[in-house]
Amino acid sequence: MNLLTKFNLILVVLFGTGLFLVSRFAKDFLVQNARQQVVQQAELMLRGAQSTRSYTVEELKPLLDKLPEQQDFVRQTVPAYAATETFNRLRKENPEYSYKEATLNPTNPRDRAVEWEADVVNYFRNNPGKTELIGERDTPTGRSLYLAHPMAAKKACLVCHSVPDAAPALMIRTYGPNNGFGWGENEIVAAQIVSVPMSLPVGIADKAYRHLLVYLIAVFVVTLVAVDLLLVFIVIRPVRQLAATADRLSKGDMDAPQLRVKGNDEISALTRSFNRMDVSLRKALSLIQED
Repeated sequence: MNLLTKFNLILVVLFGTGLFLVSRFAKDFLVQNARQQVVQQAELMLRGAQSTRSYTVEELKPLLDKLPEQQDFVRQTVPAYAATETFNRLRKENPEYSYKEATLNPTNPRDRAVEWEADVVNYFRNNPGKTELIGERDTPTGRSLYLAHPMAAKKACLVCHSVPDAAPALMIRTYGPNNGFGWGENEIVAAQIVSVPMSLPVGIADKAYRHLLVYLIAVFVVTLVAVDLLLVFIVIRPVRQLAATADRLSKGDMDAPQLRVKGNDEISALTRSFNRMDVSLRKALSLIQED
């Protein structure tokens, strides 16, 4: 096994060990980083939903209320309906994300909190100081990540959600008198929840991980080729020349030219020493032949 092969084997072993250690730590880091990216995206979506609610309450509903022959209830002016419908349109480009204003006692049945969503709402009810909850849960299709914000009943909400007699007649005819009432001002009644499968951040992390490995291997190959070329020209070729000249001298060939010396490194110093030995050997042989 020649020197270049030994050197390459050592580099491959060292790189393989380093790659193994990097892969152990990089994968977890990339998953956590991708998870944080997804959470930030979900946070942005929640803010967008909240902006839709604010716009509906502050601008759209007052405008519609001023129109002649306006009905006493238009569901498009309900903040929850507007936010949910807007998000459903957003899901056409981001189908992995889902949004729900999970409510313990909703007017619209589609907003009713299921078991795990009710746990989220109750968490906020039991922890009034908490404004955000991030968690994971198991679903039939795999692990899911969710981000939730609490929703409190404002004074304006009680117009429709205090008692059935105070609610708009069309709302009662649409949804009935048995749901969505009894809310109290500033009471936590719901939670905005954005859910996304964990396969999304894991997929992002896997893609980044593959790219990282490809880049590391590419850098290693380029580095190995560059180091091999430098090793050949700086070390191996001069050593081979020394070995070839020494072999010729050992066989009595005194006509071998001296080796050229370039630089001041260790190989150059070795070549100078070899040339001096060559000169001394030639002189010694000349003296012997004269005798």
